[in-house]
Amino acid sequence: MDKPIENYWNSRLADLKQALEENNFEVFLADNKEDAKKIVLEDIITKIKPKTISWGGSLTFTSIGLYDVLKDSPDMEVLDTFDKSISREDSLERRRQALLCDLFITGTNAVTETGKLVNLDMIGNRIAALTFGPKNVVVISGRNKIVPDIDEAMYRIKNYAAPINTMRLDKKTPCAKISYCEECKSPDRICNTWTITEKSFPGGRVKIVLINEDLGF
Repeated sequence: MDKPIENYWNSRLADLKQALEENNFEVFLADNKEDAKKIVLEDIITKIKPKTISWGGSLTFTSIGLYDVLKDSPDMEVLDTFDKSISREDSLERRRQALLCDLFITGTNAVTETGKLVNLDMIGNRIAALTFGPKNVVVISGRNKIVPDIDEAMYRIKNYAAPINTMRLDKKTPCAKISYCEECKSPDRICNTWTITEKSFPGGRVKIVLINEDLGF
């Protein structure tokens, strides 16, 4: 067989798309970062025509170039929660206001082969928006976030994604030093609120862009 790795991932992503669609998510497959950006801008935003937009913390969102395109958009009111020029209080207020926007974009910590999203937050704005508030949510995920089930998702998050993020953010937690979770009580702990999204309600409210590349943590 020619291109076995490419065929492997094409097959896995096609199966995952079907599982997610059976759970009422609207799903798009992207070959790469540029394709993912084009899908969000041309297929999703053009269709729903949001008047207000915001986002949650996601390295995938920034790495595919969407943040740079959208942060100064003249066509929408932008609630930029990444803006470093504002105070922490103003940043938190923007996160609250973002829960009422027309479109919220975020990543996910894990997506199971049965079509469920699993996430763990520090302050909870990302998962709050995923659950309720914004009229539409776009979840962007690299193929490296795929896991067999919820148990594997939780293990991945606690013992891979969380330690790396604490290192990236210079948090003073045990996992930043030892690379795995000790269920700490540190004031800097980023693992505070879980959510498991089994289905999109209403159907299609949560749109998922699956990217055939390894992106984010």
